[in-house]
Amino acid sequence: MGKFSTKNEGVSSTSEDYPFRNVSLPWEDRVNDLVNRLTLEEIQVQMSTGWSMNGISRLDIKPYQWDTECLRGDVDNNATSFPQSIGLAAAFSPDLIFRVAQTTGIEVRGRHNDFVKQNNYSSHTGASCFAPVINIMRDSRWGRNQETYGEDPYLSGVYAANFIQALQGNDTRYVRASGGCKHFDAHGGPENIPVSRGSFNAEVSEEDWRMTHLPAFRMCVQAGTYNLMCSYNRINGIPACANEKLLTEILRKEWGFKGYVISDAYAIENIITAHKYINNSVDTVAACVNAGCNLELSGRKTTPVFLSLVDAVNQKKLTEAKVREMVAPLFLTRMRLGEFDPPEMNPYSKLSSADVETPEHLALALESAMKSYVLLKNNGVLPLQKSGTIGVVGPMANDSNQLFGDYSAHPPQKYITSPLDGLSAMASKTQFASGCDDTVCEMYNSSDVLRAISGTEINFVVLGTGQNVEKEGRDRPDTELPGQQKTLLLDVINNNPTKTPIILLVFSAGPVNISFADQDPRVSAIMQGFLPAQAAGDALRHVLLNDVKGAVPAGRLPYTWPMFASQLPPMVNYSMQGRTYRYFEGDPLYPFGYGLSYTKFDYTELDIDNAAVKAGDPVTGYFFVRNTGTMEADEVIQIYIRWQDPPINAPTLQLAWFNRITIPVSEKGVKVNFEIDAKTMALWYKDSWRILPGRLEMFLGGQQPHQKRAAPSNTLVAPFIIHGSKYLGRY
Repeated sequence: MGKFSTKNEGVSSTSEDYPFRNVSLPWEDRVNDLVNRLTLEEIQVQMSTGWSMNGISRLDIKPYQWDTECLRGDVDNNATSFPQSIGLAAAFSPDLIFRVAQTTGIEVRGRHNDFVKQNNYSSHTGASCFAPVINIMRDSRWGRNQETYGEDPYLSGVYAANFIQALQGNDTRYVRASGGCKHFDAHGGPENIPVSRGSFNAEVSEEDWRMTHLPAFRMCVQAGTYNLMCSYNRINGIPACANEKLLTEILRKEWGFKGYVISDAYAIENIITAHKYINNSVDTVAACVNAGCNLELSGRKTTPVFLSLVDAVNQKKLTEAKVREMVAPLFLTRMRLGEFDPPEMNPYSKLSSADVETPEHLALALESAMKSYVLLKNNGVLPLQKSGTIGVVGPMANDSNQLFGDYSAHPPQKYITSPLDGLSAMASKTQFASGCDDTVCEMYNSSDVLRAISGTEINFVVLGTGQNVEKEGRDRPDTELPGQQKTLLLDVINNNPTKTPIILLVFSAGPVNISFADQDPRVSAIMQGFLPAQAAGDALRHVLLNDVKGAVPAGRLPYTWPMFASQLPPMVNYSMQGRTYRYFEGDPLYPFGYGLSYTKFDYTELDIDNAAVKAGDPVTGYFFVRNTGTMEADEVIQIYIRWQDPPINAPTLQLAWFNRITIPVSEKGVKVNFEIDAKTMALWYKDSWRILPGRLEMFLGGQQPHQKRAAPSNTLVAPFIIHGSKYLGRY
């Protein structure tokens, strides 16, 4: 934005005369005109009301609402509900997350247009999204793991970029719905165990900050996001929302971000009440605005901290020029959404609630759920045929609410299918017992469970967590199955007829300790379904039966599934040593990127175009992958790199390229081209990003190399050398 006058210049006689409504002017001129017409008192209100911004009647500016949640659907509204983010990440599909975000943008904008026509500016009616969540899943016990894309910075960044571009649309003038990546940054637990997130200080090294926590956010910014949300925590002693290094030095100066930063709810007042970093509102608003926070999402809706903004200016702790500079991105966002232009100019103004929950959107919800399922164990029992009598037990079998996860849209009941619904459709008779009142499972009824598994052909045990156990504000103390769920599973295992298969279905965000079931031959198959939302049951039925195109499981774990919680460092320890597949020590139960299929794949002819790469150039090549089984299926292809002799504590392994493609049964196989971006080969070294000379290895396959627990497909390795070095700067 350009320079702003510190003098209110008056108003024209009619709103149509204002230059900020002149569609022939550049955006910058229009924003400057609008901002320079505002009084400081009006700006104060605009920057302190992140929930629902008041209108400015003298300029004929309507109210606006900023807090729409769009994590994977129009949250809390009657809209299509896609699987929770962690399940979408398990699909390992840039195409899928793009289409989910695109559909979410259509539904959010359609409902927003109708809300505006109804003069409804209440919560969750705007077209500015708090999504996606791209914090790194650094600890299995964190309550908000479900909202993330898992533990890998590159995967999270690719997903974030696709989400933002799809949500916002491809019109050259207007934005369909504005995106906002969160929570910025070094934010990945705790929520409440062992301490509160509101006062927590994340002590993170520069190396870990740059190489693990920040990369996905930079990719989000490069994709064109309009906002970021600063997080609750302190980073090395300074609250994120008052952190000048984070919000100005890194975000704006190093990355060139031009949008706005909004605080998380309560994060600003927490600076005073929880962090005790500053003891009054005037100094707090000055610190936050000067650091780079544009908008407060206050927990005290009637008395936000930012309502002391004018006092801070009067006390010369803020300049009026800085305040006008900081309010400008808010109005640029609203202009790009089309608020100040004739509706007929904006293609997104045609959307309405009629574009919500269309047949195409419902089909995508089903496809997404099918693609999110990860097959962890299969002794050959899957895929199934339709059965006579089946037993279905466990608290997640028929608790649809828990299967949605946190921050979900609320579709009509007619679109919701539970696992019990899906499994019952596979059998002529179903014997069901929940065994527990809820997923916490403090009270367990063994007799009901034993009756349900008696005289059956197959028994399904449906366990997990849901929001009762893990969500925002609710960490897990460990990774054990909740309450008496383990007892329930052991009862089935120990009382199951010898030849009756047991299939364990887990619906959780983070991993749970099922090592005993994995190692027990009486458990024939295990599948992780995450939190698949409205299409859970239909998706489960199709995947188990493989009765429709695209039903062969191909999902991969977007996180490391530890054997035991003892493999995890303390939650409050922000060193990456021992965390995620990139630095993990020991053997997990299931590694990152792991997942089985009903078919097998064979990789051949890995060819790197140039095995001696000039620093700064991409690595390109091709390979063939062949489906050697009997059924067409998707395969998740993964390429990892490893530094042979790094000068620093580089990751043990780094995902550098991935895609999900459909591969028919064929003798010849499918040729796949790849390109590894040069930045993927960079390391944070001597306070900057550099591509260093040295020897690297590339690993290709449907999984990580050299894992104790592996899928039956092969992996290929190819060495390459980087010649020279390239300084990439600070980012």
